[in-house]
Amino acid sequence: MSLAARVAASVVFLPCLVVVTRAGGVYFAGLVGLVAGAGALEFVRLARVRGARPVGPIVVAGALGMVAAAFAGRPDVAGGITGGVVVAALVTGVARRRGSGLVDAGASVLGVVYAGWLPAHLVALRELPVDVVAPYALGAGAVFLAVAATWAADTGAFFVGSALGRRPLLPRVSRGKTWEGALGGLASGLLATWIASRTFAPFVAGPATWVLGLVLPAVGLLGDLCESQLKRDADVKDASSVIPGHGGVLDRFDSLLLGAPVLYYSLKWLIL
Repeated sequence: MSLAARVAASVVFLPCLVVVTRAGGVYFAGLVGLVAGAGALEFVRLARVRGARPVGPIVVAGALGMVAAAFAGRPDVAGGITGGVVVAALVTGVARRRGSGLVDAGASVLGVVYAGWLPAHLVALRELPVDVVAPYALGAGAVFLAVAATWAADTGAFFVGSALGRRPLLPRVSRGKTWEGALGGLASGLLATWIASRTFAPFVAGPATWVLGLVLPAVGLLGDLCESQLKRDADVKDASSVIPGHGGVLDRFDSLLLGAPVLYYSLKWLIL
């Protein structure tokens, strides 16, 4: 990917993300809904390249339903949505004359969970102060913390790996990732978390700073590897080309897909 294209896309996207995240409410939920919907379409494309036939409209609707449930403060609805997707996918499989009902239904459910349930936690993070009776702006700080820790790790891994990378990390999943890059990413993510705790995320302090500073970049790396595995299985380089220099929505948000749930449950159950 071109570094210039990466930078140009970031210059355009990051200010928009900051403004929408600060606004919160339906604006931020709408943005995450766009990410979930686009990610669902990319997942369907990857699955179809591999031979599975998930039901596109069901996957997209299920993903958007997950985001809507998070915005409404009804995480319990996620189970009902998943069950509805299972039934709809199985019924569709019965009506089809070709393909595997088991594989197609499984791909549909995985698509909803991966592209819908996981990113819906970004909305849950933004709306978290509503549950804990804290200033609503705190939710923006929580989202920024997730973004800073995971994307700083991505950036650190990219530059350190490009300059010093020698030992492959997991070549059967991603040939470009190295141990040196992974360590550089962890260090960058830890630094970003520490800076966040001193600026826009003061609710993270003490040992939590160092724990989250290591855990968030680590799960972000794992999310990156998970998405790389999906692309490797489908034998494609990028999930799509919708974001210049970055590839698809899943390519850009892969680390956040696991980082957002980890941060949400850490804040909700252990910190706030």
